[in-house]
Amino acid sequence: MVYYKTEEEIDLIRESSLLVGATLAELAKIIEPGITGLKLDSVAEEFIRDNNGIPGFKGYNKFPNSLCISINDEVVHGIPNKKELRDGDIISVDCGVLKNGFFGDSAYTFPIGLIDDKILKLLKVTKESLLKGIEKAVVGNRIGDIGYTVQEHAENNGFSIVRELVGHGLGKNLHEGPEVPNYGKKGSGLLLKEGLVLAIEPMINFGKKDVYQDSDGWTIRTSDKKVSAHFEHDIVVRKDKVEVLSSFYLIEEVLKQKNIFF
Repeated sequence: MVYYKTEEEIDLIRESSLLVGATLAELAKIIEPGITGLKLDSVAEEFIRDNNGIPGFKGYNKFPNSLCISINDEVVHGIPNKKELRDGDIISVDCGVLKNGFFGDSAYTFPIGLIDDKILKLLKVTKESLLKGIEKAVVGNRIGDIGYTVQEHAENNGFSIVRELVGHGLGKNLHEGPEVPNYGKKGSGLLLKEGLVLAIEPMINFGKKDVYQDSDGWTIRTSDKKVSAHFEHDIVVRKDKVEVLSSFYLIEEVLKQKNIFF
């Protein structure tokens, strides 16, 4: 089902989405070589609860943790563990919050220490693909316009789009209709109308587009073992210009202090 949101509901989704961004910014302060996914998960859960939220992922379809932490060839849905991050890794941190009955859902991929310039380009292009796709989420366009734009930018830069995983509607449920693929044809799919809230989340691979599910039943990995990046924003469709409900601002302020730019 596709649910169009009232302004009051949008305000609540924005509050949840901004708490996700603030949580990711807290993690950005401590993401460095030697830290573990379980430590990040613990910090995130405490921060969310201290700010009157509930971790949106924990217990969702029996997922065991508050964060999805996906390292290097892990695309999404990685389970936090005791493995220490190493210099040269990249880590996608996907976080959800439930607050006042509505979800926020956002993700950011962080470089750990010094990473290869080609991998840094993957992060840059993936984030650019997200922002370019978001620009198409206005009244009168269609879902396919978003996916086409994401796909075009990623593939023009030599990267590939994961097909099996897509963005989604967002509201009282973490996943609502419609699905938002990161590929597609211009002018295809659902007509976008005012008040539609979407989580747009490109998952872009350095190598081939193919992925598989790990034996843990959650983690999605690239088939060729090459790295993958993931960025996600929550947005609401408006008439003239899309409104982004989540924010990377606090995250990137922390990264600037660490002299991390891409």
